[in-house]
Amino acid sequence: MKHRHWPLTFITFTFLGTTSLIIGIVALAGIGGDLHPLLADEGTGIAMLVTAIALYLTGAFPLVLRRLAEQEGA
Repeated sequence: MKHRHWPLTFITFTFLGTTSLIIGIVALAGIGGDLHPLLADEGTGIAMLVTAIALYLTGAFPLVLRRLAEQEGA
């Protein structure tokens, strides 16, 4: 049985995407203005949500490529 592990890039981009998602939700909820003036703008929250989606999709590429390589080798 082979030891499977997640690609490091997948873990990194997922962590960054989750961080961006949390910041985006905080900014859209209106709590961000108390933390930093840039988070008071609604556009910042939307931009952070779009960034989170892009980071999740970027992290999915190495995971899909690894799965395809494992299937091809089997």
